[in-house]
Amino acid sequence: MRVGVFGADGRMGSTTCAAIERADGLTLVDVSEAEVAVEFTHPDAVMANVRWCVDHGVHCVVGTSGMTEDRLAEVRSWLGDAPSVGVVVVPNFALGAVLMMRFAEQAAPYFDSVEIVELHHPGKADAPSGTARATAARVAAARGGRANPDATTAALDGARGASVDGVPVHSVRLAGLVAHQEVLLGSAGETLTIRHDSLDRESFMPGVLLAVRAAPSRPGLTVGLDALL
Repeated sequence: MRVGVFGADGRMGSTTCAAIERADGLTLVDVSEAEVAVEFTHPDAVMANVRWCVDHGVHCVVGTSGMTEDRLAEVRSWLGDAPSVGVVVVPNFALGAVLMMRFAEQAAPYFDSVEIVELHHPGKADAPSGTARATAARVAAARGGRANPDATTAALDGARGASVDGVPVHSVRLAGLVAHQEVLLGSAGETLTIRHDSLDRESFMPGVLLAVRAAPSRPGLTVGLDALL
């Protein structure tokens, strides 16, 4: 399978290129020659690249952050009712992160409170991260929209984080970090913390290769790795 990479010179792009070159059955090529393209650029560029893939019949795996619900709806409109191209949008390629989101979703209905803290390197362009947004949406759905108890009446701007579907999300940008997230859940007398740490970008590569191999067999839009595991 011929695979190209948008953003091949970036941190994730260069790691992805090396993984493709090592992988059985995959060949790294220029995007213009690819059957599947992996998108690791910037939120400002990602939509134009996905549109190019759809228009040119190239399957696409998207790892760039900033894929909001509005953007996903736009991609669906490009694909149409009988899509021939597969677009796989993945908030986080680390298999442990996928499990972290699933475990948080399962636990959320049983606790009074839930908050999310995501921590990344200072070169990350968006906050909160796509993983944190996806986690918050899944947690909120599992809780049926139930609000956290919170008596705060006075706070500095941002002190309580961003509200994503009613779930507080706090973003940390710190030199030395790669990608980390913890979901904090609490009820009277107990707390549960579910945390995932990616210590090296190699942790994302099994998920990237999984999505690359799956994209041609999944016409239309697929969000997350859950359906591929």
